[in-house]
Amino acid sequence: MITDFPKVRLLGVSRLKLSLREWKSGLTVLSDVEIQRRVRERSLVLTPYDPDSLNGAGYDLRLSMDITIPAGKQELVATLERLELPGDLVATLHIRSSLARAGIMASLALVDPGFRGQLTISLYNAGVEPYCMRKGDRFVQMVLHSLSMKTSRPYQGRYQDSQGIVESRGE
Repeated sequence: MITDFPKVRLLGVSRLKLSLREWKSGLTVLSDVEIQRRVRERSLVLTPYDPDSLNGAGYDLRLSMDITIPAGKQELVATLERLELPGDLVATLHIRSSLARAGIMASLALVDPGFRGQLTISLYNAGVEPYCMRKGDRFVQMVLHSLSMKTSRPYQGRYQDSQGIVESRGE
C-alpha cells in the first residue's frame, strides 16, 4: 500500500511516497520482549546470555575479567558476551550511570549491523581512587535499534570476530 504523507524534505526530495509500515518503522528501540524473542530464535546472538542482564530497553553487557583502574588512567576491557548482530539491527552503548557517578567514563561507539565478536571498550577513571570491577559485573548498557530495512552493507571491518581485548588496528 502506497500512501501520500505530508511533504518531507530529504536529500533534495520534496515529496516522498512510503508504505505505512515504512513510515511507522524508522529506527526503533527494541524492548525486552523483542530482545528475548530474537535471542530465543537465534536472530540475535548474545553468548553467554543472562536474563538478569536484560532491562526494559536494552541488555547490560558484562566484564570478561577482574580489573582495577587506577585513578587518572585508562584501561581496555572486553565484554564477556560475544555478539552477533543481524543485518537489521544496530546497537548503541552507554556506560551504566552508577559507574559514571563513580567517575568511570567510557569511549563508546555504534555497533554496526552484521558485527560478530566480543567488544573492546576503553574505560577511564576520572576519580581520585582506584576503581575495582569484577568479572561478570554489568558495566555497559547496549540499546538495540531496528533499522527500517536490512542493510546492504553489513559490517566486514578489521574487528570482525574479535576475541578478548583487541588493541587499535589503525585506520
